[in-house]
Amino acid sequence: MQDEPDQALIALIDRVAAREETALKALYDQTSGKLYGLALRVTANREWAEDALQETFLQVWKNAADYRASLSPPMAWLGLIVRSRALDQLRRHKAEREHLTDELDEALADTLEGDSANPMDTSLASQQAWALHQCLTRLENKQREVVSLAYLRDLSHGELAQQLKLPLGTVKSWIRRGLDQLRACMARYA
Repeated sequence: MQDEPDQALIALIDRVAAREETALKALYDQTSGKLYGLALRVTANREWAEDALQETFLQVWKNAADYRASLSPPMAWLGLIVRSRALDQLRRHKAEREHLTDELDEALADTLEGDSANPMDTSLASQQAWALHQCLTRLENKQREVVSLAYLRDLSHGELAQQLKLPLGTVKSWIRRGLDQLRACMARYA
């Protein structure tokens, strides 16, 4: 029994291959309901399913001569085409949505960008400043003074030695040990 509808569809596809418009309309009338249902299941969108169905019959019109009944039943062939067109619709609309999302992200970035720091950066800087303060208080007074002068006032080792009236080697040692202790302490807060 299945053979009769297949034979009728095969005959219609053969006539479409011969460029008979009435055969395309008859093929559409007989198969569009099932094919639309398949497209709708793939896309989950009525408009996209309709577009996929339309593209399917355009492809059938162009490629009917390539159909081989010995390779697949007509509904399987048509189903494969509609499924491919429906997946194309999904990919096309996904790409459009991604493009719109990218544009929105760029617009928001331009709108939100400003000279002032954003709240997240401010919060992070505050946390880091608090951690640095905690770590500096753990240094010996002389180490804290040398490290603070070196980095806050941007003094060289030689300038520090002169200002504090200490040997250069002592200043370098205090800075190195102070920075090592600061690094280890700050790592605990990271």
